[in-house]
Amino acid sequence: MKYDLIIDSRPSEVVIALLRDGLLIELHKEKHDNNFSVGDIYLGKVRKINPGLNASFVNVGYEKDGFLHYLDLGPQFNSYKKFTKQAINKKLNTASLKNFRKEPNLNKDGVINDALKGGEVILTQISKEPISTKGPRLTTEISIAGRYMILIPFSDKVSISQKIEDQKEQKRLKQLIRSIKPHGFGVIIRTVALGKKVADLDKDLKNLYKKWQGISKKLKDAKPNTRIYGELNKASVILRDLLNAEFNSIYVNNTELQIELKEYISRIAPDKEKIVKLHKKDTQIFQEFNVTKQIKGAFGKNVNMKKGTYLVIEHTEALHVIDVNSGKKVDAKKDQEENALAVNLEAAAEVARQLRLRDMGGIIVVDFIDMKKEQNRKILTEKLKEAMSTDKAKHNVLPPTKFGLIQITRQRVRPEMNIDTQENCPMCSGNGKIDSSLLLVDQIETKIHNLSEINKGMIHISTHPFVASYINKKEGWFSSSISKEWSRKFNRQILITGDERLHLLEYSVVK
Repeated sequence: MKYDLIIDSRPSEVVIALLRDGLLIELHKEKHDNNFSVGDIYLGKVRKINPGLNASFVNVGYEKDGFLHYLDLGPQFNSYKKFTKQAINKKLNTASLKNFRKEPNLNKDGVINDALKGGEVILTQISKEPISTKGPRLTTEISIAGRYMILIPFSDKVSISQKIEDQKEQKRLKQLIRSIKPHGFGVIIRTVALGKKVADLDKDLKNLYKKWQGISKKLKDAKPNTRIYGELNKASVILRDLLNAEFNSIYVNNTELQIELKEYISRIAPDKEKIVKLHKKDTQIFQEFNVTKQIKGAFGKNVNMKKGTYLVIEHTEALHVIDVNSGKKVDAKKDQEENALAVNLEAAAEVARQLRLRDMGGIIVVDFIDMKKEQNRKILTEKLKEAMSTDKAKHNVLPPTKFGLIQITRQRVRPEMNIDTQENCPMCSGNGKIDSSLLLVDQIETKIHNLSEINKGMIHISTHPFVASYINKKEGWFSSSISKEWSRKFNRQILITGDERLHLLEYSVVK
């Protein structure tokens, strides 16, 4: 697998597309003045205590107060509160915790009234971005993420990613980190630390400790509702989490952002610095790498897959519902059960991509095509789990019910990505909406593919004259038209003709 990052810098925002073997799997939008991102650390002020919820509401500068539950205070909350108070009052001369006297751990079964009082100033971190009418979700278990590890102040525990299964490597990494970590700090070792040398891990750890020193220093002059530490921009976060030998290239259309990314990569993976390239062509960067077309095809209510199969995605207040439809994909050589399994396995991969692409969270119910055999239902479940194994968000996949429904829960930390894929109708001066015109040619090709499996003769498609002209047009002296390419691909004559009676996005099969 090869990963490519395509970054479109626009006047008000940066849009980031992550491609895996050319297929769009993640899309992120980041405003230039983006605050309250997951990982940002704020000095907040407690506005209200709610004993009924066992939580408090904290002002961190957002229009809505942040929500801080008692269980999100963390066992080291008393030590954090003491450290923050001393730092603000300028009674601390160092960020080191070696000689800092920790407070007793917080009782996990306690109540919010015993831990916090209205008007108190506390150090908080964004754990979930503001969504809809809700303010950010907060935690006081501060963690600072790096390339190979996560630094946790006021903890001495060293833990390791469960994805590192080699016990010998687990032991090596734990012993190594214990020998170099600063006193009073815990560390979570990330999967990418597998097989890394001491020098790489030590460099990452020192960089994280410098960030903690910066937090400590900034606290001395900080006022409530101010940001103490900001996470990396989204592009850098993706690189930090994913950059490896499989990363092929990074294309960006902004010189300043190119320099920024090069500098960041030179710190975390110097040998990869050359993969950052500046897009200089007149063609829009997303159009050049086929991202725009994929966005139009992936974010609508109906998502088409190969050979006529498609998903229907609906959103409600409580959950997301995905319906799997076979369309006209039927293999005459297979029985109904085999056809159902083939469609479901194809749909499972697309469902996993859609969840990650749209960043859908909460409860997702997928209505797969019914299958009678228990063995096939197990195969489907394993396929879905495998397809979602690369998803960084926490998730759980339940086995299918007897009605063919699979329930998925997925962590929701930021608003779902919603993109309007419809366009203003050119036939009614923009009063109506039509599906994206970019997808029409693909739809016609899918129709021809289905017809070619049952029809051995010429295939005649009639469509709007503008569309027919586009499909039949030759781009250059030696190039051929789309219709000629289809004729070669499906090994039969393909005739595309114009019909003024048809709507711009209509087509029909001529008998």
